[in-house]
Amino acid sequence: MSSLTVRELSRETWGDFESVLGANGGARGCWCMHWRLSIKEWTEGKGEGNKKAMRRLAGREPAPGLVVYDDDTPVAWCSLGPRSSFPRLERSPLLAKAGDDEGVCAIACVYVEKSHRGSGLLPGILEAVCDWASSAGYAHAEGYPVEPREGRRAGADTAMTGIASAFLDAGFSEVARPRADRPIMRRKV
Repeated sequence: MSSLTVRELSRETWGDFESVLGANGGARGCWCMHWRLSIKEWTEGKGEGNKKAMRRLAGREPAPGLVVYDDDTPVAWCSLGPRSSFPRLERSPLLAKAGDDEGVCAIACVYVEKSHRGSGLLPGILEAVCDWASSAGYAHAEGYPVEPREGRRAGADTAMTGIASAFLDAGFSEVARPRADRPIMRRKV
């Protein structure tokens, strides 16, 4: 398997971001604004409004996320940044804080392009994201994956935060479990 690389979302990488998220903008017109907006704002912006909101964030500091490449092919998107970038995440009783936020890069969404799902890329994607987080000055990466019950698969709406087994394979450890299927995981970067 080739080495995965990442590039920050910017005007230059916008087309690759669109390619990964597809015509629907990920799940139901989200365009990865789910954790950044109130539910009312997100619902009202579904589709084109959410796309425009993310486009305004493209190229800003801190970067709203990373496009992940396998060679030159965009294969995934990761929404990340300081936890304060995700107001809905901070208010979520399900994903309540797992401790000190100082130096934490929150990985709010890991979206793998449809034709690459199930190919085993997720641990490598997380490795590449953690390498970027380290170079960006973060001390830890924190994820909020789902852990489907044995014999079950995560649905598109819950898999957007990643799968717990891939986080474990990428060196993350569980730091909290607010619900049976929702661990909070961290890794020193």
